[in-house]
Order: sequence, then structure tokens, then C-alpha cells
Amino acid sequence: MNMLIEITQGLGQIFLSLIGVYIWVIIIAALLSFVNPDPYNPVVQFLHRITQPAYSLVRRYIKTDFNGLDLAPLVIIISLQILTVIITTMLRSL
Repeated sequence: MNMLIEITQGLGQIFLSLIGVYIWVIIIAALLSFVNPDPYNPVVQFLHRITQPAYSLVRRYIKTDFNGLDLAPLVIIISLQILTVIITTMLRSL
């Protein structure tokens, strides 16, 4: 039983790490949107392909465009931070 708890905690930590990486990807993509980078750059295309599904999901349910400023990245980051706190609390309670 103890081994199952350790495996669950390890998988949870991996999942939390992936959430942290995705938060940084969103931050980088949001900062790049301010400088209007070359759309044919492979890094820019990768960031666009990774972040657009999450952006479109948020935009479908919440109006995020305020005076030309898109707040979808902020909504996603706050949601992921809340998810991180919940998962961390659940893992500590095991």
C-alpha cells in the first residue's frame, strides 16, 4: 500500500511539473505577442500550436478581449495555479 502512495505522489509531481512548464510556455507566448514576431519562425509556430487550443477554450466561455488586450493567458495561468494548489493539497494528504 505504501508503494502505491509513493507512485501516486511521483506521478502527481510529474503532472505538477508539466503544469509549471505549460505556464511558462503561456507566459512566453503572451510576451511574444507584444512584439509581433515572424509567423513563419518554427518556435513561434510551436508556441501558437501549443497555446491556441487553451485560448480558444477560454474564449468560448469567457469574453477575454478588453480594449484590444487579450486576457485569456491570464485566465489560464490563474486556473492552472488554482489546479496546482488543489493537486498539491491532495498529494500531501496521502
